[in-house]
Amino acid sequence: MIFSREYIGYLAKRTVKHLIEAKMIRADKPHPVEERVAAGMIEELSLEDRINEEVRVILEAYSEEMRKSGAQYAEMFKKVKGELARKYKAVL
Repeated sequence: MIFSREYIGYLAKRTVKHLIEAKMIRADKPHPVEERVAAGMIEELSLEDRINEEVRVILEAYSEEMRKSGAQYAEMFKKVKGELARKYKAVL
């Protein structure tokens, strides 16, 4: 993940504070809202990590064929990652 969990918590807290101040949401107890926002942010930000891991597993399964055909790992990684991003409708 590109951000630390502490920073994501900070971003969630600031986001909830801003939304409350802008009267876009109401929250008697902002802390539970901050926790749910942080959890959502972590879930979204870890999507790329999960896709990268899936790409590694796929390429490992085809490593012998890639070696025989002379395919470059970096190029194949980008192609497979792009396909998985489209499959999951992710914006990376």
